[in-house]
Amino acid sequence: QVQLVESGGGLVLTGGSLRLSCTASERAFSPYRMAWFRQRAGTTQREYVAAISGSGAATDYADSVKGRFTISRDNSKIAVYLQMNSLKPEDTAVYTCAAVHANGDSVYRTPYSYDYWGQGTQVTVSS
Repeated sequence: QVQLVESGGGLVLTGGSLRLSCTASERAFSPYRMAWFRQRAGTTQREYVAAISGSGAATDYADSVKGRFTISRDNSKIAVYLQMNSLKPEDTAVYTCAAVHANGDSVYRTPYSYDYWGQGTQVTVSS
């Protein structure tokens, strides 16, 4: 069982930046593909944000965040990051990281492709 813990959320003004971190309990971290999802208040759907392969060679982004957000990972620190720049009020949500053990450099966009989830961290962008 892999445990994921997010941090780095908070309140920021429109145009500001935040860096989210997700640390894992599994030291053999490189075989895990990772992703960030977000869920806005009042909704039940998890919205895909970004994903990264186990090696970090492949990344993918939702169109809504492309060019503003960057996903990265440091396998030596068993962590994945989401650098968020040029934040907008519509980015306000609970951000959750997810993991799945898989080989290769493909990335997955759907929530049901991931087996492990963190508790989430709140990001609020004020106008």
